[in-house]
Amino acid sequence: MNKILKSIYMPILAVIIAIIIGSIIMLVTGFNPLAAYASLFIGAFGTLPNIANTLANAVPLIITGLGVAIAFNAGLFNIGAEGQYWIGAIVATWIGYSFKGLPWYIHIPFALIGAMIAAGLWGGIIPGFAKAYTGAHEVITTMMMSYVAIYFSHYLLEFGPMMEKGSVPQSPLIKDSAIIPTILRNTQLSYGIFIAIAAALFVYWLMYKTVWGYEMRAVGFNQRASKYAGMNVPFNIVLSLSLSGIFAGLAGGVQILGVQHRLYDSFTSGYGYTAIVVALLAKNNPIGVVFSALLFAALGTGSQYMQLNAQVPGQLADVITGLIIFFVAADKIIEVLKNMFKKQKKEELAS
Repeated sequence: MNKILKSIYMPILAVIIAIIIGSIIMLVTGFNPLAAYASLFIGAFGTLPNIANTLANAVPLIITGLGVAIAFNAGLFNIGAEGQYWIGAIVATWIGYSFKGLPWYIHIPFALIGAMIAAGLWGGIIPGFAKAYTGAHEVITTMMMSYVAIYFSHYLLEFGPMMEKGSVPQSPLIKDSAIIPTILRNTQLSYGIFIAIAAALFVYWLMYKTVWGYEMRAVGFNQRASKYAGMNVPFNIVLSLSLSGIFAGLAGGVQILGVQHRLYDSFTSGYGYTAIVVALLAKNNPIGVVFSALLFAALGTGSQYMQLNAQVPGQLADVITGLIIFFVAADKIIEVLKNMFKKQKKEELAS
């Protein structure tokens, strides 16, 4: 129990400090922080459609965040989740509109599995093998592969075979049999939310209840010790980056089949990059990723209402997000603040 509390203590404290500093910034710039945060909350959770849209925005963050967390647990920095997300979306879209006459219970899994395999190969073959057998830094290789994926999608949609002629750069609509149905009408919340929850439970089981998960985490702690213990370090590196890509690709596929229904030239909202922050805030815990993703989804959804209702610039939500990132990444700063508070409390008791 103490271990669980310790793991969630720092992220929660980081969020609280970020909110306090955000309030100070609002006061200094002439805005009412209480009205702003009330509007932010109402915009994210005030009505059933708002809740549904917040959950819908959380789905790709949860699934992509799980992929990033797997890599982080293995001591690897997968900065290329955005590109893997695009690859998954490209493949899911192509399967979604190219195959006709399939029942939904074949078409949807077919598209999602295709997206997962393609993105897993994208993340595992070049970055994974380059890291495992040549020592190439995965930050560089995964980032470069992201650029390749994104520009490849631009080609497909603007000049290539996926372009729908006579329209803005976009693909044809996927077939009805490939669409993941929505749960609540007039919202973007689809049954993909259950895929996201199932993915979180699966990753938790994989990382903490299986030998593969134990070995990946052991490699993340110390590669030399893992090798001495008889673990196949190169295999675990490739496996970790492949799994990371698989989940990023699944997120892209779920977003296409459940929300977009076609691939636009700029359909992504940077989910692959935000997922890095989601995993960091969750301390790479799969269950924590769910709550972390909900927080960032709420900030994104609520900031729009905050801007309209409280006349507070939506960019202030980005400021809060940046502060959360800063304090999560700077554990030592929070430790110093905590020790200062303890010292002050002791002095007050002594006096």
